[in-house]
Amino acid sequence: MKNRKLTIAISGLNNVDSPGPGIPVIRGIRESELFDARIIGLAYENLEPGPYMHEFVDKTYKVPYPSEGVEPVLERIEYIHERESVDVIIPNFDSEIYAFIRLEQKLHGMGIGTFLPTLKQFEERHKSNLPRFGKTHAVNVPESFAVTSFEEIEELKQDEKIDFPLMVKGKFYDAFKAQNPEQASIYFNRVSARWGLPVVVQKFIKGTEVNVVALGDGNGQTIGAVPMRKQYITDKGKAWGGITLDDPTMIEFTHRLISSTKWRGGMELELIRTPENELYMIEINPRLPAWVYLAVAAGQNLPEAMVLLATGGSVQPYDKYEIGKMFIRYSFDMICNLREFEKLSTLGEL
Repeated sequence: MKNRKLTIAISGLNNVDSPGPGIPVIRGIRESELFDARIIGLAYENLEPGPYMHEFVDKTYKVPYPSEGVEPVLERIEYIHERESVDVIIPNFDSEIYAFIRLEQKLHGMGIGTFLPTLKQFEERHKSNLPRFGKTHAVNVPESFAVTSFEEIEELKQDEKIDFPLMVKGKFYDAFKAQNPEQASIYFNRVSARWGLPVVVQKFIKGTEVNVVALGDGNGQTIGAVPMRKQYITDKGKAWGGITLDDPTMIEFTHRLISSTKWRGGMELELIRTPENELYMIEINPRLPAWVYLAVAAGQNLPEAMVLLATGGSVQPYDKYEIGKMFIRYSFDMICNLREFEKLSTLGEL
């Protein structure tokens, strides 16, 4: 019986071809039997689908981009909190996690709970820091270099520190496989124009990409972990279909990493399994991924557990999940009212 009412603010509502985690997180929360949630959407753009999906989002407010600075974000959250009495905020984009980590104590002072990585955890898992991270926590990671110009890539090649093919990655999102210097130059310019500098150049590891969604309690315990293999990948590298795996080595890898880092909050591990059956970690995303609803459907409601932890509750770790559970994404035309679009555009609320 849902006997506890909570107001939860959630971002990441761009449920499009490169979807944010917001709607999948909301779906998990909506299915909770422990609390009755009022969902406040935090939107950055007028055409994000989430604000118009009224079966999931009760009220939406536009918020400033984190790149505008922490203070504008705080001012907007204070405005929203005065009207909605927010209990929990769940930010779902890598690019906004830093701002909310910095605001965590002020938000807690306002009575708003969060459950985020520490600043140290957030910083040390950056793509450019992965080699040091791997040595510290005894995990395999590809050689990575942070560069600020294409010439630095050429120098790395000349010094035999890296070779083609290689991966060119943005500091927040985007990853491209470059087969030669010409492609590397194109991808460097594309990524730096979108996400700024530095750009990360990473050794290409041949193998099968696999992923894990997990939640750490901040004390070294894994609350839940579900491994997945992508079945269908878009041209942006996003999973459009996936299946849960029976893979104890991936679970053990995740438990060991969370124990070593004492990770707090949600995470997605992007891994490569080599033909020699070794696991290489190529990325840690510091939040729940867009495919998190697969974990919910497989028996681990990680969004629900995160809300409980954010409100000071205790959570019993999950010890099983359904193997062979699949997800397949699809798109459809959602018909919206122009008046709603105008309201969100002009008033910043819907």
